[in-house]
Amino acid sequence: VQLQASGGGLVQPGGSLRLSCAATGRTLRYYAVGWFRQAPGKEREEISCITSRDGITSYSDSVRGRFSIARDNARNAVYLQMNSLKVEDTAVYYCMTDSPLDDGLCPVKPFGSWGQGTLVTVSS
Repeated sequence: VQLQASGGGLVQPGGSLRLSCAATGRTLRYYAVGWFRQAPGKEREEISCITSRDGITSYSDSVRGRFSIARDNARNAVYLQMNSLKVEDTAVYYCMTDSPLDDGLCPVKPFGSWGQGTLVTVSS
């Protein structure tokens, strides 16, 4: 089972990026999926999540109103649309699911390996 986050890059403050989470060996629509990030010198934190059954979304206070999580079940992917990016959004971003035995609700109880993540740098 592998989760791969992609789509990061360098963007100016106020810009946008869309991150993608792809999975091999796991059908994402059956799991709660969370986006996490880890900034330099800080702990990893969950910033957004989408439940498995109802697609209910949640966001941390720091990104609410700017970021949007969505599923694409046909592509077995989950996306994170990031708008109005700020310098403090600079971090490595990861996606993660819960386990098959969990309830599919948010917040995600991380299950499995984290993968490499994708680096988002917001800088002028």
